Amino acid sequence: MKKDLGSVLALYPTPLVVVGTMVNGKPNWVLVGHLGIMGHDHIMVSLAKPHYTNQGIKETKALSVNVVDEEMLKKADYAGCVSGAKTDKSELFDYEIGRNGAPLISEAKLSMECTVEDNYEMKTFDNFILTIDHTYAEEAILNEAGKIDYDKYKPILFEMPGYTYLRTGETAAKCMALGREMKEE
Repeated sequence: MKKDLGSVLALYPTPLVVVGTMVNGKPNWVLVGHLGIMGHDHIMVSLAKPHYTNQGIKETKALSVNVVDEEMLKKADYAGCVSGAKTDKSELFDYEIGRNGAPLISEAKLSMECTVEDNYEMKTFDNFILTIDHTYAEEAILNEAGKIDYDKYKPILFEMPGYTYLRTGETAAKCMALGREMKEE
């Protein structure tokens, strides 16, 4: 029998990302584990309202979403441990400025440059609805067809409520292959 856990968010793990935006003319970085897919060209990044980063996102309407792998995990974790209001994080990562003015982390093997389309405000969270303007991927993580190969690129996942980072592993199955097998049985 299943136990009722109450109103507990149970859609974890999710990809771990570092969001970058310009705040007062300098790059600022924040670690984010609350994000989601809203369509093939839209995502949502959810940040608690007190985050220093939010003011930059609201002012510039531009940000980068940099997917964390194990090589950049230590710096990414640090970006989530300190507030940009108290600590200058502008030099934490090497970066380049994207076409929309958002800073992109150079060492991130996968980054999305996004424009804010809307902010769905809740009592304690800003939920930024984003249009993906450009996606940049290192060639080393692409397959022969030019698509991201997650067997090569192993992003880190965030799990809550345990506040842990998980490694991604092997492919379990190809999408819809198992269902086709059942249909044929």
